[in-house]
Amino acid sequence: MPSHDFTLEPNDIERLANLTGPFDAHLRQIELRLGVEIANRGNVFRVTGEDAHALALTEKVLRELYAEAGGEAFDGHAINLRLSGLIGDGPDDAPTRSDDYIPQDIAVRVKRGTLRGRGANQKKYLHAIATHDINFSIGPAGTGKTFLAVAMAVDALNESRVQRLILVRPAVEAGEKLGFLPGDLTQKVDPYLRPLYDALYEMLGVEKVVKLLEKNVIEIAPLAYMRGRTLNDAFVILDEAQNTTIEQMKMFLTRLGFGSTAVVTGDMTQIDLPKHVKSGLKDAIEVLRGVDGVSFTFFESRDVVRHPLVARIVNAYESRDARDAATSTTTNG
Repeated sequence: MPSHDFTLEPNDIERLANLTGPFDAHLRQIELRLGVEIANRGNVFRVTGEDAHALALTEKVLRELYAEAGGEAFDGHAINLRLSGLIGDGPDDAPTRSDDYIPQDIAVRVKRGTLRGRGANQKKYLHAIATHDINFSIGPAGTGKTFLAVAMAVDALNESRVQRLILVRPAVEAGEKLGFLPGDLTQKVDPYLRPLYDALYEMLGVEKVVKLLEKNVIEIAPLAYMRGRTLNDAFVILDEAQNTTIEQMKMFLTRLGFGSTAVVTGDMTQIDLPKHVKSGLKDAIEVLRGVDGVSFTFFESRDVVRHPLVARIVNAYESRDARDAATSTTTNG
């Protein structure tokens, strides 16, 4: 894999520590953003990656950050803001890639160990989350859409790149009427948000999740409670987004504030909205494709990482839907 070596001057230990961050957290942040690997011995750096433009851009970023590191103490938020300013959002500043390019592995550290993407789509998904402010993930059950998003959110919280996690779901019944649910508001919406709790427990452990919930560092809420808010320095995940209306989706996306990342996940084959209501996720795919700063990852049945039978079930339903669509077209024609 191509690499590039350079030296940062002057050789100043304090400035170097400010640049790299505690346990090299700032370097890891730059790696995630640019899809490269950074190694250093003192003020001598080596950057490794597939994309020559990304290597050159990383050197530029490190040199400019090092120049500032002598006068101001950096934290994760400061690094994030400077990356946004130095890299920019335009296509001329971004590393160029073909559709077949598989970005460098992103390793996500959680309680149970280190997670990496399985297959090209998951790797591209993790890289997209690291390099875009708004990310859409669309595909069938079992492809890791929500699990990987929660893993990236936990990693961002642990590395102090964000100050809180906000996990959101539309409270829509999945094809059945549950009737009156007893209890307070939290108890009423918990059944809809249980998959998010499960992912958090696996990433952080039950005790830590409970403590972070009590401190409001982690917030789990129904989508309706997002209206009127501005979410700064937060990692926000909207799960089951196929069950949002167009108005709800627009409302959610416009909540994003400075220093925040949003991930929107959904499965277009499991829409539980009334027949006459268009899914906000479907509308967003049509409206936002091609917008700078917004990424789309589309998973398929071959990306399913649950029991092998799940992939075959997904394929069977997709085949049936395709036959029905063809029959409907022939009949109407």
